[in-house]
Amino acid sequence: MADRPHADLGGKTCLQAAKTPNLDQLASLGRVGMVHTVPEGFPPGSDVANLTVMGYDPRKYYTGRSPLEAASIGVELAPDDIAFRCNLVTLRITSGKFSGGAKSRRAVMEDFSAGHIGSEDARLLIEELDSKLGTDHIRFYPGVSYRHLMVWKGGRDRIECTPPHDIQDKDIQDYLPRGEGDETINHLMEASVDLLAANPVNKKRVETGKRPANSIWLWGQGRRPSMPTFREKYGMEGAMISAVDLTKGIGIYAGFEVINVPGATGWIDTNYVGKAEHALWALKTKDIVYVHVEAPDEAGHTGDLKNKMKAIEDFDEFIVGNIIHGMKQFDEYRILVLPDHPTPLEIRTHSNDPVPFAIYDNTAERKGDPVTYDERIAYRKDALVFKDGHQLMDHFLQSK
Repeated sequence: MADRPHADLGGKTCLQAAKTPNLDQLASLGRVGMVHTVPEGFPPGSDVANLTVMGYDPRKYYTGRSPLEAASIGVELAPDDIAFRCNLVTLRITSGKFSGGAKSRRAVMEDFSAGHIGSEDARLLIEELDSKLGTDHIRFYPGVSYRHLMVWKGGRDRIECTPPHDIQDKDIQDYLPRGEGDETINHLMEASVDLLAANPVNKKRVETGKRPANSIWLWGQGRRPSMPTFREKYGMEGAMISAVDLTKGIGIYAGFEVINVPGATGWIDTNYVGKAEHALWALKTKDIVYVHVEAPDEAGHTGDLKNKMKAIEDFDEFIVGNIIHGMKQFDEYRILVLPDHPTPLEIRTHSNDPVPFAIYDNTAERKGDPVTYDERIAYRKDALVFKDGHQLMDHFLQSK
């Protein structure tokens, strides 16, 4: 949700311009502050940031994005397995091949999500890729929407790979994987183009005016992490609610129950109300529930101001509002709300700027002037500041 001032909003950020009465209520009655969710030297990815928010120091526990997603998909990694995120993307291809030979394929990253392809269409494409490109050492596994997995047995992880959402509308030539083992990765990406172009799923998508998933993009590689469960760390049982395999995977490694909400898509059409209802239901048996919403991030990546504003306001009304109302069934409770990282519209990718948070405790309501929940919290004299972001969870669980 966090962003930077936008000219079309009169110099306000999306959070400043959006109608968020429920977030403002939590900020006004609770404690507010800023938190650095991306340690210095780390890429500002959702993997690093969500580990931080969950209370896990990425400097100790981060091994890459894709191993977390593998856990969510149910793929158990061996010690020598390297997992890669496998995006289905739409490339605007002009000529040639990606690498090798006398020619060099020129292409632009037109859409890192292949038009937010549906999971069923995507599954058929990934299954064909596994059938035609899979070997004893290379396997493809379907995930959700455009987000999938490739596992390279005995593979290499010292490869420089670029997230496709960082190169929207850019020529891919300067961003192809480079490093030890890059020949294998570039070959798979290259081979996927002709294979996917001939698939009936993509032919139908083109006929109906949808963007084809005409290539894969491999990135986010890593090995299986080793981290304590949330119960071992904090003595609490938890649940994870998300449409995104990455955050589900963090939940699995944390020992959380992963709750799959019908209609949860990771986009603006997600089932917000269902997420809130399932969170309240889970709290009858769990100590803590982590509810993750992806839509503001996706809108930020596409530079879509209208959809980002809608995502923020829908989150406030249907998630925060329903949870505030539903939590009244409990005698004592706390609510923590924050973005995992900013996704500014002007750059269409993540930044490592600190993000605002609010903590509400129904047994210790703050009395004072109204507070709006947005980036201006950074200038408040009473703002808490967490330079080591993983300590925010400690504070949330342990302090009054």
